[in-house]
Amino acid sequence: MTNSRMNPKVDEFLTKSKKWKEEFEKLRTILLDCQMTEEFKWGKPCYTFQENNVVLIHGFKEYCALLFHKGALLKDTHGVLIQQTENVQAARQIRFTNVQEIIEMETIIKEYVYEAIEVEKAGLEVKFNKKTEIPQELKNKFNEIPAMKAAFESLTPGRQRAYILYFSSAKKSKTRESRIEKYMQHILNGKGLND
Repeated sequence: MTNSRMNPKVDEFLTKSKKWKEEFEKLRTILLDCQMTEEFKWGKPCYTFQENNVVLIHGFKEYCALLFHKGALLKDTHGVLIQQTENVQAARQIRFTNVQEIIEMETIIKEYVYEAIEVEKAGLEVKFNKKTEIPQELKNKFNEIPAMKAAFESLTPGRQRAYILYFSSAKKSKTRESRIEKYMQHILNGKGLND
């Protein structure tokens, strides 16, 4: 299969894939058939329309999936979209455990991809929930170390949110404080929670 829209980095990714190789290749064929640009972002095959991310192929231990970047805006007429965690606001997945499922769902996959492209054409955006409240312990640390506040504010909104959710999820103030202490240098270095 040679196609001018195929990205050599995705070829390399597929060559190195041990788990889900057959599934990834089938998903790639379906997505390339939908007239999108194949790119390689975040170490994964990503399909874009007019430079906007539409869908990404990724694999996990138990399943592989198509991740729709603005999946929350799709109608989900077949009830197949999954929200990874309660904190994920925009993205939604369609999960697969074998290539046969992908073959059987090809028409539905294309239907969702074309709807996701229409979302991009219309310029629709996911309305995110209000910012999660910054825990008092973090505010205290900002007052104590102004450079940390500046470093935190220069992080991307997603990285800020990840820290806030992680720090806030601790029930005890002492635990929140120790988590903040542990990640202080990370924040000062401009890194996200998982970087």
